Amino acid sequence: MIFPTCMSDLKAGPFQLKCVDCDGRYDPEEILYVCPVCSGVQKPGRALRGVLEVDYDYDLLSRQFNREYLAGCTLRGTRRYFPLLPLSDEKYLSPLLIGGTPLSGGERLGAHLGMTSLYLKDESRNPAGSYKDRASVLVVAKSLEMGMETVCTASTGNAATALACVCASQGVNCAVIVPESAPPAKLAQMLVYGAQVFPVRGNYDQAFDLSTEACQRLGWYNRNTAFNPYTIDGKRLAAFEIWEQLGQKSPDSVWIPTGDGVILAGVAKGFRDLLGLGLIDRMPRMMAVQAEGSAALVNAFESGASEPEPVPGASSVADSIVVEAPRNGILALREIRESGGRALAVSDAEILSTLALLGRLTGIFVEPSTAAAVAGLAKERRAGRVADNECAVLLLTGTGLKDIAAAQRSVEMPPSIDPNFQALEKALV
Repeated sequence: MIFPTCMSDLKAGPFQLKCVDCDGRYDPEEILYVCPVCSGVQKPGRALRGVLEVDYDYDLLSRQFNREYLAGCTLRGTRRYFPLLPLSDEKYLSPLLIGGTPLSGGERLGAHLGMTSLYLKDESRNPAGSYKDRASVLVVAKSLEMGMETVCTASTGNAATALACVCASQGVNCAVIVPESAPPAKLAQMLVYGAQVFPVRGNYDQAFDLSTEACQRLGWYNRNTAFNPYTIDGKRLAAFEIWEQLGQKSPDSVWIPTGDGVILAGVAKGFRDLLGLGLIDRMPRMMAVQAEGSAALVNAFESGASEPEPVPGASSVADSIVVEAPRNGILALREIRESGGRALAVSDAEILSTLALLGRLTGIFVEPSTAAAVAGLAKERRAGRVADNECAVLLLTGTGLKDIAAAQRSVEMPPSIDPNFQALEKALV
């Protein structure tokens, strides 16, 4: 048997778009974004209704993606999983290496937490420095496949930098609408990539609504999280990597910093696809960690609600997960509950102290949203809800270089000394 090792040898299987609310199926050539039926009851400022997922024919897909294919495949990153992508041709993918990030054993952090099987999935290694690159590479590929000239997104920072990065690699026009409060490092990154950047005097939710209107009026392709079904599908590929990196096994739990809920839904979908392909026999628990100042999903989880209530004025040092109304909140809650997971919140003080702790124990510099997931695991350990031998994967979703100001708050800056040994010796005492 010959296994394909280059993109031109691979063919993507047929797929449909499925509404997560009404289970309706749609032709992807006719529907770009949300379910036309369920989105008709959308209420302003609430979680999105009619979110669509890519629905695959597992029988057909398993003929192209299986253990035999992986054994002979030499590709890395997104290209390794081309048989799992809803694309007609590999030529639409960015030349950047997106995905293929390391999964390392967090021995020192695990020892600190009293855990023997803790793993760190370091997404800061992606080209733009965050998990959001995974969604953008597929969205931009779809824009090229459909002949769209400009891609637009609303973002607190990471989705915008990811989109700008991928667009720059392929010569696609990029427009981003962000709160003016976004960290300066993220704004600078978008501009360096050549994006049209529109900082707004408002929050993420207002930027989201404005970007949606702009796409409608100007004919731009909308990358907005959850609104575009391929954001979920792109983010699911990390699940396949984790499965492979663990020796083709499923972990017990995945710990995910959560704002809109799309990363969580993507990871869950990846593991559900593995289940559908017969490559695993159980789902890991989806563990959503939010900041206390932006905890709409946590509130809904604890109250038993199926839809999160918005949190007006949501705020946190972890800007990447600050949203008033989680756009993918309905699906995220469902995935958490069906997997036997939990949603929990941590304080800004816990986030900042954990950011520095993670750096000292792992050598990985992360932004506050990533530290939130680690703080959540530590909190659950203290509560006795995580076993010593649980196989847990922490998603480290973004580099700390994106928010130096927050990192400075997590440490104490030392005073300057004179340039002589006596002064150094005195400072050592």
